[in-house]
Amino acid sequence: MADPLKVLVTGAAGQIAYSLLYSVANGEVYGKEQHVALALMDSPSMLGVLAGVAMELQDCAFELLQGVVVTDQEEVGFREADVAVLLDSLPMQEGMEQNDLLKANARKFRLHGHALDVYAKKTVKVLVVGDLANTNCLVSMISAPSIPRENFTCLMRLDQNRAQAQLVLRLGAEPGAVSNVTIWGGGSAGQHPDTQHATVSRGSRRVPLPRTLGNGGWLGGDFIKAVQQREAAVVRARGLPSAISAAEAICGHLRVWWCGTKEEAKGIRPVSL
Repeated sequence: MADPLKVLVTGAAGQIAYSLLYSVANGEVYGKEQHVALALMDSPSMLGVLAGVAMELQDCAFELLQGVVVTDQEEVGFREADVAVLLDSLPMQEGMEQNDLLKANARKFRLHGHALDVYAKKTVKVLVVGDLANTNCLVSMISAPSIPRENFTCLMRLDQNRAQAQLVLRLGAEPGAVSNVTIWGGGSAGQHPDTQHATVSRGSRRVPLPRTLGNGGWLGGDFIKAVQQREAAVVRARGLPSAISAAEAICGHLRVWWCGTKEEAKGIRPVSL
């Protein structure tokens, strides 16, 4: 049996991790033949919560789960990691300016980058999720010079999924009918969903989406606002940030990064429109 993948999750006591770990442990991300070992990392005050999460994972009796380690120590969590999912950015607090938040998270992700550089495998694949993900990813990458730059990514898949879901609803199409939507920029109002190369399934054909919906009107206005403001809408509705959808986006990001797309698996090359 091949060695299990060591998957590190920081901020592992949070809501996103709780929704994510099940899928990682049961083979939905890395395939039904790839064993995994989980390292769950959080602050010392959250170790009791993590112990409960570890118990639940053990009680699931997943055949692919080769072990769960709970820790607040970087040398334990990051050591020999194959994958690092960094969830633990600091939230905005009362009286804090945006610049203060950026500086505080820069310190945290500088330490994460150093820990990756010192302890993780040089082939480790890093996914930064905690806001502001683009900046935090850059800080981590710069702080880990021995790891290839292409091994650092940040999560935009959630916004891509949101955009595709809005388009499917607008078209009355089947789930998965829309593809090739691109998200540019950062989060919320700083992002721009781009449908220039998007397509929609029409029977056995794929039709350019702008030809179906047009480039102006809803597609150039309310659609963009809906995607940009979706997280705020979720928070207003449930009183908490997105968790299930964020976890699913992480799974999709990691699955494609590790296993390739469905089209790649079939040997299909992208078609120029």
